[in-house]
Amino acid sequence: GLSGRGVPTARVDSDRTRTEPRVHSIRIMSDSDSDREEREDETLGNPAVVDKYKVAAEIANKSLAAVIAACVPGAKVVDACALGDKSIEDEAAKFYNKKGADGQKIDKGIAFPTCVSVNNQVCHNSPAPDDDAVIEEGQAVKIDLGAHVDGYVAVVAHTHVVGADDGVPAGAQADVMEAAVVASEAAIRKLRPGASTSDVAKAIETVANDYGVKIVEGVLTHSMKRFVIDGNKVVLNKPTPELKADETTIELNEVYALDIVLSTGEGKPKMQDEKETNVYKRAIEKNYKLKMQASRAVFSEISKKFPTMPFTMRAMGDVRGAKLGLSECMKHELLHEYPVLYEKPGDAVAHVKCTVLVMQNGNDRVTTFAPQVTKSEKELMDEDLKALIAEPLKKKKKKAKK
Repeated sequence: GLSGRGVPTARVDSDRTRTEPRVHSIRIMSDSDSDREEREDETLGNPAVVDKYKVAAEIANKSLAAVIAACVPGAKVVDACALGDKSIEDEAAKFYNKKGADGQKIDKGIAFPTCVSVNNQVCHNSPAPDDDAVIEEGQAVKIDLGAHVDGYVAVVAHTHVVGADDGVPAGAQADVMEAAVVASEAAIRKLRPGASTSDVAKAIETVANDYGVKIVEGVLTHSMKRFVIDGNKVVLNKPTPELKADETTIELNEVYALDIVLSTGEGKPKMQDEKETNVYKRAIEKNYKLKMQASRAVFSEISKKFPTMPFTMRAMGDVRGAKLGLSECMKHELLHEYPVLYEKPGDAVAHVKCTVLVMQNGNDRVTTFAPQVTKSEKELMDEDLKALIAEPLKKKKKKAKK
């Protein structure tokens, strides 16, 4: 994910890379044996959990395809976002509808609201219902969304040029798009048990350098757990003086949102207008007794509807009233914001994100997209990474001898 207020690193630095544990999940974690077993049951060691990740991924993949199809010249950006969110809800409604032993249906649906960021908009553009921005021929759209089943999250992001000449983007936009896809292919093969998070980041950096593009600052590949879309374990794609992350080791049965954003500009995106921010997430570790009734009402609705996952303001019952109550919530850090960030006009940006299950016999890339065919003059020169990318993601299972 890419976060921050004005500078894309502020929130990440203060909130996500600190070393003390953050309790994201609402369930209180004790260290009793039964509780530890329950937590272990929430890993990929449990086939039922793997199934839920894969169903969440199927929902996300179908919804991404629906949004790509809707991004045509003349379509409103907000309509494409709303369609993505509706698709996630509609697809999720098809699965896991039996009640559990406790008589409850499992929670499922949107884990990250659909964002369609256009051209030099880097991320988090999920406009208000009355926004009139229209998609135009030749624009590059970055589509970003996520679904969950029982708290198990699958996220995906993809870059697509709308109605490109001859259907093949070229020049600077092709360079960033191809570099992002190649970087993703290299990074996913580095994201194996025993590797360090800096090994993954170095692979992304090597690809970006070969294509002559910049890694966008503030982008993190987060580990994910049940009901936690942004776990404490991260790959920081580009360390800076303001933003550093502890180096850690990738482990078996972990899940990562492998997130890559590249730019032909400086890679230092900025917020232009706070009013454009429409994506927020409840800060679970913070509490405060709000004074204003409007603030209490909006915070109550958020806590009921979106206790753990990011959401768009369009999903609130009364969008205008909700905006009134937001400022007090933000002042007391009860919400994290996901601002719309921009590179400079004319900069080409590409965003690729996939959900990776670190499994015994190789990595499972459960959210996928067919990259648009591009015509870049640049290519990967690094021989080691070329050889790595040529390897299959998963080992073929050996047949048992008779």
